Amino acid sequence: MSTSDEQTTVQGTETTYRDYILDVRIVESTSPDGEPVYRFEAPHHCGITFDDPDLAELYADVYFDVNGFEEAGTGDRGVPPTIIQAGRDTLVAYFLTQPGTDVNWIASFYGEKPAKIQRYVSRVRKRAAGIREGARERMREDQSRNR
Repeated sequence: MSTSDEQTTVQGTETTYRDYILDVRIVESTSPDGEPVYRFEAPHHCGITFDDPDLAELYADVYFDVNGFEEAGTGDRGVPPTIIQAGRDTLVAYFLTQPGTDVNWIASFYGEKPAKIQRYVSRVRKRAAGIREGARERMREDQSRNR
């Protein structure tokens, strides 16, 4: 699971649920029916909203795993090419963030057991955490060189 500060910024009816590096964040707001929703935001990304914060965090992990991607136009072309090229574990994690899917559906689609699907997702989360940590370290090094 992604780690970051929870509930850090309030702007009207929106709250930053997770704040990541490189201006990536998950914003919590309230839907018209009063339920919380979680919007993934990143530079050059159209944004996408989830009912479940865990799925929003998984989407962020996929985003970092492939060094970013654009969702715009995927309704016309399907899955973003960057995700397809990244490999099965990243594709599985991306599918899991899509409406109407769950671990059992994806396991059936791939002919795998749900435990294997969970291992794929775990790999993506681990890689994304490593990527974010590496970027933080580089940013700290750059700051110390500029002093």
